[in-house]
Amino acid sequence: MQFLAYILVYPLLWLISILPFKILYVVSDGVYVLLYYIIGYRKKVVTNNLKLVFPNKTETEIKVIRKKFYHHLCDMFLEMAKTMTISEKSLKKRFKIKNPEELKRLEALNKSIILIFGHYASWEWSIVIQNYINFKGLAVYKQLANKYFDKLVRDIRSKFNTSLISTKETISAINHNEENGIKSITGFLSDQSPRLTKDVYWSSFMGIEVPCFTGAERLAKKLDLSTAFLKVTKVKRGYYEAEIMTLAENSNDYKDYELTDMFLREVEKQIYEAPEYYFWTHKRWKHKGKK
Repeated sequence: MQFLAYILVYPLLWLISILPFKILYVVSDGVYVLLYYIIGYRKKVVTNNLKLVFPNKTETEIKVIRKKFYHHLCDMFLEMAKTMTISEKSLKKRFKIKNPEELKRLEALNKSIILIFGHYASWEWSIVIQNYINFKGLAVYKQLANKYFDKLVRDIRSKFNTSLISTKETISAINHNEENGIKSITGFLSDQSPRLTKDVYWSSFMGIEVPCFTGAERLAKKLDLSTAFLKVTKVKRGYYEAEIMTLAENSNDYKDYELTDMFLREVEKQIYEAPEYYFWTHKRWKHKGKK
């Protein structure tokens, strides 16, 4: 059944990937109408999230943000498919690193780097960062249940020499590199909701107390790695710009959870500046009030 689903969907993804960008976004407009007006994909979740974190916005303002978000969501998913065949030259043009010299400066410290960022703007195209640094590129991801699509995702995201590692593989992979003198830069998407456990860390995110992922910070401290934040902004349709913001050259200089809180504040700034580019379909605040 998994293979059947794969062979049915793969040709469609490949056809999307070879479309010129102008046509790609025409298709995206059509998908938007289907997703927003006909299917109503997670519209209730998106609306509830927006109302929760923006209690002072009117119904009209919420509706405007919601529509803009769905337009962006459709663009982003089609851009993910486009990654299958996009060239390095085209990707560098469309996902620019604002300050590559900061990557080189961190690299010169001869310490591996933890790069944390949120589900904002385009995180998929951040794989191009590997082309600006000599360190081995790793990206932590959640393994897909369908092994064929999982392999496809691994192949797509590794086409520019970034290796995907599942959450279960993260510690052993980074430890292995450190023990063998291999310096790495590891990307973590750290803004979503972890499972509730007795010792989970709670912090404020968009004014709401929520449980937080702290794995990136704990690894940085345990292995004496540098920590940086990737600030991605959407310049216009199909074009993004990313800034490397160093949070800590020496992560152990900071108190426990301080780097996690710094990361959350940076994501908040992005959301307040342009809320339509955040990934509102996730149930980020589902554990509200359970502390």
